[in-house]
Amino acid sequence: MLAEILAKLQEGLQTRTFEGSLKFDCGDEGVIVLADGNATDQDQDTDCTLALTADNLVKLLKGQLNPMTAVMMGKIKVSGNPAVAMKLADLLKA
Repeated sequence: MLAEILAKLQEGLQTRTFEGSLKFDCGDEGVIVLADGNATDQDQDTDCTLALTADNLVKLLKGQLNPMTAVMMGKIKVSGNPAVAMKLADLLKA
């Protein structure tokens, strides 16, 4: 599941930019890191980390999970600079 998400994010980075670095930490299922114009599954320190399940990551990226509601309900935990996470919407626009 994370491999498919990684491929789609990498595809989006071909035509759009993402400033800063962001990690989706899905625990034992793995991580996806957006940094330096690339998407990778190699863990590293980032400006912002979103801790969530892989299922919630899929919902978030498909627009089926409101990020603010998810944070308030504890489905997403944000650490670091949340302004970086807000830039994610620009990368996901069709």
